[in-house]
Amino acid sequence: MSLIPLRTLIEQMAARLDAAGITPDEGLGQGTLSTFDEAAWLTLWKLGLPLDTDLDAAGDQSLTQAQAQTVQALVQLRIDSRKPAAYLTGEAWLCGLPFTVDERVIIPRSFIAELMDDATLDHWLSEDTHRVLDLCTGNGSLAVIAALTYPEVQVDAADISAAALAVARLNVERHGLGDRIRLIESDGLAACPGPYDLILCNPPYVNARSMDALPPEFRAEPALALAGGTDGMDFIRGLLRDVASRMSEHAVLVLEIGNEREHFEHAFPQLQALWLETSAGHDQVLLLTREQLLSV
Repeated sequence: MSLIPLRTLIEQMAARLDAAGITPDEGLGQGTLSTFDEAAWLTLWKLGLPLDTDLDAAGDQSLTQAQAQTVQALVQLRIDSRKPAAYLTGEAWLCGLPFTVDERVIIPRSFIAELMDDATLDHWLSEDTHRVLDLCTGNGSLAVIAALTYPEVQVDAADISAAALAVARLNVERHGLGDRIRLIESDGLAACPGPYDLILCNPPYVNARSMDALPPEFRAEPALALAGGTDGMDFIRGLLRDVASRMSEHAVLVLEIGNEREHFEHAFPQLQALWLETSAGHDQVLLLTREQLLSV
């Protein structure tokens, strides 16, 4: 029986994805940014190997034809269905932590997680930071990361979608945080009276034109969690109008808006937001103080 090295199989699967048009410009970006990484994720998961396997050290590991065929079938399903890899595996990773995902939630990829992980937000917090709100929590990943990063805080995780909150509950339980994270079904801030010392929000912000141009993988995610109206600012207008009343005196709002900085600045010309540096640059996430928000 002929054998195939692990790395060779991954390279073959990457070439198959690339030939099918699943590339960084079309179909990736929900956990991986290259066809090789996507192929490695699917291959390692299917073989039951750790996703952080060192391929330089383990790449020569021999696989049977039967093992290779199970991987090939999964990659073909990825191509034929155009479902995101995370929906096929039932799991996504953010800041080195695993999260349960399915079609009820968007796949976690928020740059706000980076800002907690690398201590960027610490400058804006203090010993008086006790209550955190993760608004539009989706699968609960930011709430979990906030609770793990700041052990002294209590976190409210709110979402309009009861289905999304069911997935969030799985992740709260998965990380043993049921005593520190409260899940709230809420239309925006309606059921979140506060006051909060830190509000995190990765809302629906994709503008209508961009929604129409999304690849199938992104259209597989719940539109409710993505679509932000004509200019992407529909949810954000209501949020900025009301959020100051839910904030403590020195609280800050950390808001992710993706590629919508131009639309944000056009909609809120009076706000001089602080744009925070992430791995994607300085246009993705902004910070506003309560004092600034009182002027909206």
